[in-house]
Amino acid sequence: MDKREARRLIKQAREAWKAEEWLRSAELYERVLAHFPDAGPSAVWWYDAALAHKFLRNWAKAYELGREAAARAPRGEGDPAYWNLGIAATIQRDWATARAAWAGFGIELPDGEGEIVGRFGNACVRLDTGGRREVVWIERLCPTRGRVVNVPVTGGRRYGEIVVHDGEPKGERIVDGVTYPVFDELLLFEASDLPTLEVTVAAAETEDLTALLTLFVDHHYGAEPASGVRMLCSCCSEGTHHQERTVSTGAQQVSLAAPEAEARRLLEQWAAGTAIGRSWSGLAAVG
Repeated sequence: MDKREARRLIKQAREAWKAEEWLRSAELYERVLAHFPDAGPSAVWWYDAALAHKFLRNWAKAYELGREAAARAPRGEGDPAYWNLGIAATIQRDWATARAAWAGFGIELPDGEGEIVGRFGNACVRLDTGGRREVVWIERLCPTRGRVVNVPVTGGRRYGEIVVHDGEPKGERIVDGVTYPVFDELLLFEASDLPTLEVTVAAAETEDLTALLTLFVDHHYGAEPASGVRMLCSCCSEGTHHQERTVSTGAQQVSLAAPEAEARRLLEQWAAGTAIGRSWSGLAAVG
């Protein structure tokens, strides 16, 4: 392939990119890169080809091409080639490459080798399960993974599962004056074995319901009252949304994440915690 042919193919690749024809764009870039892997602008070509495969959720190719893109990117300057490689390497469970990619981006990681399990703060992730979308809270374990700490109301999703999320926030949640980013889910990384249950509880005071939620959390389980769930349109969901830490009293449905026997035991313990004002009924598995 001569340079004239390469220029023609790069032009076609860019046109395909603008048309969001990701596979065609990537294939055209790769044809040129097979002959000119280290040409002046090749770092951009490697990056675009890797990103196209990320959009296609072809993580093996995003990883392969992302390594080439990162090898040609400046270290410690927040270059997105490292970020995308960090995501792809994480999904491929290549922890050494993931650690090197995050360090190349400029992120300080916990010392050690292998899987990254750190404390990167709280954030939100927009789960996507066949068209149904739900925003849940996560504890971030690394720059791209988080453990779900809500009990999802979307069928098939569970408290405690670990998800991989994208790096670009698509919305914000503000709680007590603190702003948290909302990321889009890329995939379910590790499933949770905690079943989802539903129960109807009656709580006379807000402290009663708070005591129930705290009891389950203290035992490393989940509890989500229906009064804490908000329905938003997609536009509002991807914008800035203020949330309050409030719970309601009276009878309402609560979603639980716990083995049924444990859930029953904790509910009985909670109800016995005061003489009046606390009761529960109708504990049942969901899905």
